[in-house]
Amino acid sequence: MIIKRNFWYWPAAQDRTLHIYLPDDYYNTDERYPVMYFFDGHNLFYDEDATYGTSWGLKDFLDSWGKKVIIVGMECSHEGNERLREYCPYNKRWRGALVKGIGDATFQWIINDVKPAIDQNYRTYSHREATGIGGSSMGGIMAAYGIIKYNGIFSKAACVSTGWFWNISNFRRTLSQSAIDPDTKIWMSWGELEAGKAARRGNPEYDTREARSARKFAGELNERGADTQLYFQWEGHHSEADWRKQVPYFMNYLWLDQRP
Repeated sequence: MIIKRNFWYWPAAQDRTLHIYLPDDYYNTDERYPVMYFFDGHNLFYDEDATYGTSWGLKDFLDSWGKKVIIVGMECSHEGNERLREYCPYNKRWRGALVKGIGDATFQWIINDVKPAIDQNYRTYSHREATGIGGSSMGGIMAAYGIIKYNGIFSKAACVSTGWFWNISNFRRTLSQSAIDPDTKIWMSWGELEAGKAARRGNPEYDTREARSARKFAGELNERGADTQLYFQWEGHHSEADWRKQVPYFMNYLWLDQRP
């Protein structure tokens, strides 16, 4: 079942909708569940809610998946460039303009407001090993930032189409200032048709700037003790329709330790 509730987002002094998935038998048991938090919550479950008319189909997947979890999808602002600000932990230039990111404030909101409310109102396992974070595009940047900087809170991250090349120096700086628990799992994916052309007619799985950056940074994360799973999506676009295809792979990897 999906529950929608408004939740005060203090960094912008506005409400944000939480899209909360509970297992269908939630109210018939006393069971507790791990929780995974996702950015762009409106794109997760229903096509009619999704920005471009195609969702990740996450509800359909979870309804038939072997493991029961709670999902908390956090909707962003849909006004102008506000999503970029909310989902950027760094200051970045975008189409010639400087975006002053408030992504760290968004994480303070998640950690200090959203997560405590979810743990108080639902039967969750609140400890780190049962808490994950995920997102795509700017949400993927946030998931990567969160699993690195707030590794004491999150043990798992789905970083989908994160754009490692464009953010690598910032990620490295954050990593240099962070402690990484060995029990950390990070899904790192990118699509063929969003990563640019391969240099010298090489293999796009290895020879684009994005591929090289993702593989290099995965190695740096591995050196710090994290477990990473790289996933190159052949013919993959920067779109919900293609990210939807990755759902079974990253959920199985993060929660069941099954690699694609």
